[in-house]
Amino acid sequence: MPIFIAIFSIVIGIALIGLLANVMEVVSFTSLIAAMIGIGVGIDYALFIVTRFRQQLHDGMSPEDAVATAITTSGRAVLFAGCTVVIALMGMFLMGLAFVTSLGVGAALAVLTTMVASVTLLPAMLGFIGPNIDRFALPGLHRTAGTAQTRGGFWFRWSRRIQRRPWPFALGALALLLVLMSPLTSLRLGNPDAGNDPAGTTTRVAYDLLAKGFGAGYNGPLTVAATLPHPSDLAVLQRLDVALRGATDVAAVGPVVTNSKTDPTAAVITVTPKSAPQSAQTASWVRYVRSDVIAPTVAGTGVVVHSGGSAAVSIDLTKKLSGRLPLFFGAVIALSFLLLMTVFRSVLVPLKAAFMNLFSIGASFGILVAVFQWGWGASLIGVAKQPITAFSPMMLFAILFGLSMDYEVFLLSRVKEEHDRTHDNGLAVADGLAATARVITAAAAIMVTVFLTFVFQPDATAKLIGLGLALAILIDASVVRMVLVPATMELLGEANWWLPRWLDRLLPRLSVEGADIPGASVGPDPREPVLAGH
Repeated sequence: MPIFIAIFSIVIGIALIGLLANVMEVVSFTSLIAAMIGIGVGIDYALFIVTRFRQQLHDGMSPEDAVATAITTSGRAVLFAGCTVVIALMGMFLMGLAFVTSLGVGAALAVLTTMVASVTLLPAMLGFIGPNIDRFALPGLHRTAGTAQTRGGFWFRWSRRIQRRPWPFALGALALLLVLMSPLTSLRLGNPDAGNDPAGTTTRVAYDLLAKGFGAGYNGPLTVAATLPHPSDLAVLQRLDVALRGATDVAAVGPVVTNSKTDPTAAVITVTPKSAPQSAQTASWVRYVRSDVIAPTVAGTGVVVHSGGSAAVSIDLTKKLSGRLPLFFGAVIALSFLLLMTVFRSVLVPLKAAFMNLFSIGASFGILVAVFQWGWGASLIGVAKQPITAFSPMMLFAILFGLSMDYEVFLLSRVKEEHDRTHDNGLAVADGLAATARVITAAAAIMVTVFLTFVFQPDATAKLIGLGLALAILIDASVVRMVLVPATMELLGEANWWLPRWLDRLLPRLSVEGADIPGASVGPDPREPVLAGH
């Protein structure tokens, strides 16, 4: 059922992206990104709801009440988790770039479609299937999912082990994340080109032949374009041509080409550097040519000069994105913090979640730098050394921050549910982890597998995004969610649930754990373990 929900949602999501392309510009690989995210979250969301449904059946509920309880608890968690993903993706509007906006909208449509299908189509399917959901259980693999067994399981004992010695576990996990983040100090942004295509492809062969025959910089020349207010201004371009020929690290300068021989109003000069388009030396050379050669030559003449080319585009795009990234990061974190604070009625829980998500994302970026820039294991995934794609930090942050919040919401919603029932922070954390760890690790394993399949795509950007998503989810679901979260929640104790009274009065009341669970008014509490025969 989770696979069906994911595929059904992706088909609709991609169709919506196709409709969207009629009213706005949509970058060509938006559907690929949407499929990547939609399959992952679609399976995850449905898996959480189906798991809770089976658990309630094993606890003795009727199929109707089990569906209602699953939607009231896990279904609400899906809605809030999906909202955090959409908030993160919509933050890409702040970047002010059309292709970035189209990626955000397309990915958000995929998430919205899977979220809606999970709380509408899936409950209807569960209503038809009812207790037959376990009819074709695989021999030897099926295990009872009832709450009565969770305290005897591995994850409950694991949580208790961490809670007995929280400091070593917390510091060890934090140290590991910091080590993985350390390559970030060498982060260099750029844009891949044909030189990053797989060896043997026609584009890569052509790239290598041009570089061998005409020099490394031939594949990334600087195009200098000028507008000439008066025909006599052509003399300015002639002086600029001479200045460019005398500039440092210039391999060749093309002649001045005008749009008209008799009355020119525009002119173009092509300048070829000695270094390759993606090298750091070329980026420095472009800045030097712009500031020390072009600007002084045309100053005070009225001639307007612009420079482009692959290296120039990388510099300009990186500068624009870098200038807006703090605003983007701040807006996404602030909005997610407010949503989680409203849901969990706590200041420290959402604050801790935001910092931990940043650590898991930073660790994945550190590994990407080691693989793509340093070349560690790059040959295993079929890429050469290259800078990190300029828009990928923003894109990956938006996706990963939202997906990391998914696991945070699912885990903490169950912890809060148990805390509201027992008012024992330590026991609530252990019970919440025991009840959700198995499904979180299974969901994460599915999502990591889905994302890793994109590493086999021929496109270098798809490889980078797929590997980055897979690594971040793996780190988040293992180191962060299963070690760092229980350790820090044990250290903070009841302070986890602290919220100033004045702020409590201001915030709207949203319930993610489901206060009015069906069947709660009669008989035993459906959240209490039900023993066989009682």
